[in-house]
Amino acid sequence: MLILAALFEAKKNWKNPKHSNYYIMNTNNFCVIMAGGAGTRFWPISRSSLPKQFIDILGTGKTLLQQTFDRFLKICPLENIYIVTSAEYQQITLEQLPQINASQVLLEPARRNTAPCIAYANFRIQNVNPNASIVVAPSDHLILNETAFIETLQKGFDYVSNNDALLTLGIEPTRPDTGYGYIQINKDKKSEMGSDIKKVKTFTEKPDLELAKFFVESGEFFWNSGIFLWSLKSIQDSFSKYLEDVYNAFNEKASVFGTMEEVKAIEEIYPACRNISIDYGIMEKASNVFVLIASFGWSDLGTWTSLFDHAEKNEENNALNGSHILTYNTTNSIIKSNEGKLMVVQGLSDYIVIDTPDALLICNKKDEQQIRLFVNDIKVKKGEKFI
Repeated sequence: MLILAALFEAKKNWKNPKHSNYYIMNTNNFCVIMAGGAGTRFWPISRSSLPKQFIDILGTGKTLLQQTFDRFLKICPLENIYIVTSAEYQQITLEQLPQINASQVLLEPARRNTAPCIAYANFRIQNVNPNASIVVAPSDHLILNETAFIETLQKGFDYVSNNDALLTLGIEPTRPDTGYGYIQINKDKKSEMGSDIKKVKTFTEKPDLELAKFFVESGEFFWNSGIFLWSLKSIQDSFSKYLEDVYNAFNEKASVFGTMEEVKAIEEIYPACRNISIDYGIMEKASNVFVLIASFGWSDLGTWTSLFDHAEKNEENNALNGSHILTYNTTNSIIKSNEGKLMVVQGLSDYIVIDTPDALLICNKKDEQQIRLFVNDIKVKKGEKFI
């Protein structure tokens, strides 16, 4: 009787987000994790041979990729999760995610931005389940409230499986951040799902501070998380309409996806593909784009400052990572020492100080967008050794 009672209680909670352990996995739910980035903004910790998604940058015992994968396992069947990454990262991906098989790692022979990456995954999924609903997400985001995140995804899956819609997750802004893209909503329009799903009016890339302040004060703008949900049919229709050349390049080889000929086909497709983002190629042009407004403690962890914002700080508001760091008259800085090295820092405010065995970065936080420029200069002047 006790067993029957427990089963009855579990059955009641199968679709209750407060009891996510009891979800029956919807076999139409698919996930595409984009993990091919070079992570140059986290130099010198992130290197071309080991970019940030494969690093335990938060000190949790798991890499960013592993945390992302575990998160989506709560709502997508294991076999329905695909990782799209560069061919050079195949081995490390399989080492960090031993639960998956090699066929779930889609290898890009060249970086062509997010649109070709998503097109590749679409055609692989199409051969598996043409009725799929798909969530697409980067591999390196921070999610503080995973329960709220899963509830948001469930609502998103429900919506896109019943509507011809391209859905993006919009984050309620907590400050006028110039490092994020913004989504403007049609404030007076509601979808049939309620007030938290709204028609998108415009997309704006990273604004200056004054514009960002206006966005936040208006109440019409939300941070663009870069996390998308759609049905396979809706996104394929959009590719054929707005990125016809990309769609046709993959569609011509559609029959070989999931076969031994796929690798050869991809090596032929990618060099001819445009380097274009899904945002610019489709989301800013399509008429059926909606935003699901959410709040689950999100950060894209794109910069050292974003990591500083979420790190534990001492009484001088410094985020220290290292066993032997001494600071004097130093505030509001993120400082990481090389393992076992004594580091003494004096007289800095709002700085990034990152020490590794072969490189040292000292950079004002307000200038950290220049780190990409530093990396390019290093490549030209010092070679590949340091990147």
